[in-house]
Amino acid sequence: ALQVAIQQVRSGANIIDVNMDEAMLDSGECMVKFLNLIATEPEVSRVPIMIDSSDWEVIKAGVKCIQGKPIINSISLKDGKEEFVEKSRFIKRFGAAVVVMAFDENGQADNLERRIEICKRSYDVLVDKVKFKPQDIIFDPNIFPVATGMEEHRKNALDFFNATKWIRANLPFASVSGGVSNVSFSFRGNNTVREAMHSAFLYHAIKNGMNMGIVNPNMLEI
Repeated sequence: ALQVAIQQVRSGANIIDVNMDEAMLDSGECMVKFLNLIATEPEVSRVPIMIDSSDWEVIKAGVKCIQGKPIINSISLKDGKEEFVEKSRFIKRFGAAVVVMAFDENGQADNLERRIEICKRSYDVLVDKVKFKPQDIIFDPNIFPVATGMEEHRKNALDFFNATKWIRANLPFASVSGGVSNVSFSFRGNNTVREAMHSAFLYHAIKNGMNMGIVNPNMLEI
């Protein structure tokens, strides 16, 4: 895993995303061990670390191992406003930035209107109630697959681009990120097509204001 991290940084990764959520692992213990290993590797520790887990206890354990400013991936309104506020206060106390998913009590945002509504609500709670620095907020407005053959998925990419444009115009200082490989999920197994799609998707997403993205820098076509 350390070799993978070094390879990613050498290939141009600006941030290293660390996720140890795997059935056979003790995620908390592995996260702490790996983050302590990274700290001894100058090449890797010079870039910010994103602590990524669906288990809040793993995030709490990981954030205490970071020497600089970490990014927490992620929180959302999925479990209600109260828990969202509690988690964001914890993150603020450690001076970390945060990835906020477009998710609320009613599920995942899957169209333009829902993306805008959830991101706006999350931003208002973070900035007005928690007094979170807006430049430490990174929205992930959900990248969904295209070319699935289903009519309701026809605007998946466009909705993401338009949501990104809206966030950058209306939620000052917030960043926008997303898992780029999701867009080509219909073509898994065909890497040539997938890489071309990621490249085209990124071109349009960046034009619409996306300023971060989860990609493999080793497999990025220009």
